Amino acid sequence: MQVYHKLKDFTKAFPRVAVALGMFDGVHIGHQSIIRRAVELAHSIDGTSAVFTFSNHPIAVLSPEHVPLQIGTPELKEQQAAELGVDLFVSIPFTRDFAQRTPEEFLALLRDDFAPSYVVTGPNYTFGQRGRGTQRQLLREGKDYGFQAEICLAILRDGRPVSSTRIRALIVDGNLAEANEFLGHPFRVIERVIHGDRRGRTIGFPTANLPIRAGTAMLPNGAYAVRVRVDGVWHGGMANIGDNPTFAGCTRRIEVNIAAFDGDIYDHELIVDFLAKLRDEQMFASVDQLVRQLKKDQAHAENIWRTQLR
Repeated sequence: MQVYHKLKDFTKAFPRVAVALGMFDGVHIGHQSIIRRAVELAHSIDGTSAVFTFSNHPIAVLSPEHVPLQIGTPELKEQQAAELGVDLFVSIPFTRDFAQRTPEEFLALLRDDFAPSYVVTGPNYTFGQRGRGTQRQLLREGKDYGFQAEICLAILRDGRPVSSTRIRALIVDGNLAEANEFLGHPFRVIERVIHGDRRGRTIGFPTANLPIRAGTAMLPNGAYAVRVRVDGVWHGGMANIGDNPTFAGCTRRIEVNIAAFDGDIYDHELIVDFLAKLRDEQMFASVDQLVRQLKKDQAHAENIWRTQLR
């Protein structure tokens, strides 16, 4: 997959484009249906599948006090698009200047920079100044700009559409199983390892410390069974989200223990998939008590992740 963070004329390098449009926050099962349809249409015309999205939420520019927490990071969105078979990924910053484009100017941008044969969106997609452009306009006027529009149906669960808003609430409330079902994949964190206090090594449970990025949705504090990808290889593990109340002076972060792993991975990028919650965060009266609980957690986690490594 080729990735661009600026608009340019893609028409010569990427012919016969089927482009999926949307924010795709979390790349949940509804988003996946849109992207897969664009990939399918591109294959049908021996063309290029593309995603055109924004690296920041438009609300962060238009009404910063109301910007929602994001489900993951731009890097996560990019990776998941690649996993869905996208050829071209274009993610640009949403700016006030961009917000001033009329719906017709946005359609002209698509024509001039992508020359798409197909444009695929979800039922709630809007575009152009104040979101005045709708899927009806895409269907009605697409042919005037050289493309055929397809609007994918919403994916329903419990009679309601799956949405980033629903998933965001599930994550923050700690309903990991349902969040993972709606996402269509485990809740995932991609971050680089930062320096920690190195206490884990002294008690037999070394951890890789990951920051919790501001503005992203995060699970409640507690211990979780996870799988961890290090340098392309998946491992089982445990993760603790919190400020480690047994030890003073810790800030909220993710501490990941990778089973049977002892490499130096400082500043390496880790991919951590959250599979199930093991327990709430606890304060222990002693280090020995903490170690006993960690051994129980490890046995519990092993029963969970041993069938989910890939």
